[in-house]
Amino acid sequence: MGYNFSMQNKRKKIWGIMIVVVVLLAVVLSLPPVWSRVTYHSREVYRTVKYWLKPPSEAVFVPSTIDDDNVATSVSIAISTDAPTPQPTTEPTAILSQSTPEATFTPTLAPSPTPTPTPLPSYTLLKGFTCERQFMNNCGPATLSVYLSFYDWGKNQLATGAVIRPNDKDVNVMPYELVDFVNEHTEQKALWRYGGDLQTIKALLNAGFPVMIEKGFEPYTLRNEGWMGHYNLVVGYADERQTITAHDTFLMSYAPWGGQIPLDQWDTFIGFDFPYSDLEQAWRNFNSVFIVVYPPEKENDVLNLLGPLATEEEACRIAYERAMQETTSLTEIRDQFFAWFNAGTSLVCLEDYEAAAAAFDTAYGIYPDIQQNARPYRILWYETGPYSAYYYTDRYQDVINLANQTLGYMAEPVLEESYYWRALSYNALGDTISAVDDLRTSLKYHPGYEPSVDMLKQLGKYP
Repeated sequence: MGYNFSMQNKRKKIWGIMIVVVVLLAVVLSLPPVWSRVTYHSREVYRTVKYWLKPPSEAVFVPSTIDDDNVATSVSIAISTDAPTPQPTTEPTAILSQSTPEATFTPTLAPSPTPTPTPLPSYTLLKGFTCERQFMNNCGPATLSVYLSFYDWGKNQLATGAVIRPNDKDVNVMPYELVDFVNEHTEQKALWRYGGDLQTIKALLNAGFPVMIEKGFEPYTLRNEGWMGHYNLVVGYADERQTITAHDTFLMSYAPWGGQIPLDQWDTFIGFDFPYSDLEQAWRNFNSVFIVVYPPEKENDVLNLLGPLATEEEACRIAYERAMQETTSLTEIRDQFFAWFNAGTSLVCLEDYEAAAAAFDTAYGIYPDIQQNARPYRILWYETGPYSAYYYTDRYQDVINLANQTLGYMAEPVLEESYYWRALSYNALGDTISAVDDLRTSLKYHPGYEPSVDMLKQLGKYP
């Protein structure tokens, strides 16, 4: 009996130890940084297998205005710089011939005057930020959190992400969502614009305003991943070195040249340096979009610093003109794709949907010429201009086809915007059942997504 009693005690101790280990393991895994890494690696395995079986870079979207046999033929577009100011369009007009990829496109913008740059100091560096390492796909909320720390916000990316990225599978947060968070959930104010440039960044920094940008990103540690979008917070520059200084929440964890930044160095860390030329090229991928966060009482200061970029319409006009210049000045085929895509994005901003659709058609006509491993197949994860342009020119099937391709080639189809625009197009074609299903799916991946909630209410349905 004594022997059995002793064995029972040993078994109880073993089970007790095992339970403690399991509990401790569960606690450790539940910590956001740890869980983020675990989920990251598990999703990476799944994604790698799926992309090996079905490479997303192989997919080529063919607009209905381009003949399938000539999909790789770039659209030839003639530019007129003496056209009147654009007006929002309500009735679609045929822009491209349905039988040939050749077309004439007359933009409706007059050139804007070029402001004379104000001489600025050759060096500026803002300090006082709380560094963060982003969770998986969380560069938007994390970078915004670092930005807000400059204003003594006192919270971190868990607070920003809970509102603007409630589903941790969501792969992107749009600039307007970041701005809305600041305006609705903090004491600060924010705005975003297309068409930024280095001079604007320098002017804002010298006045004490950091600048958040979205740019193209091809990190060394994920070289085989291809092109993706990424947010940085620019906090300084140095003309002598021809570099900007920026906080990068991805590189804080995965810096390819030095590994992780040690925790005991965070308080003194001032950011990573990037050459002006790298900034220009990467930022151009996103139409040079930027975000400025500022105290409400300094709004006039910010607007004055922005100059012609102070108004959204003029900023989009400037971005459009730059993009059109780059369609001819840039020689790399992928740069030309981005230039035409930026032109379309700017025209959507100006509500010239006819011209925007033609610009996007041109971009997609160029896309097959890009070397396959360099194709920016994630572009619709971050920018949805083609959906707007095609939808508002009654090209509903193009919206559906583009959304089908975008979602179908994702490891996990988690883009609420793609479901939303596909739903609108299904509804326009009379397929209410598919529309409602897509709207509800978009809310599954982004709970509370207002456009989908509003559309469901219009259809007499509820989430």
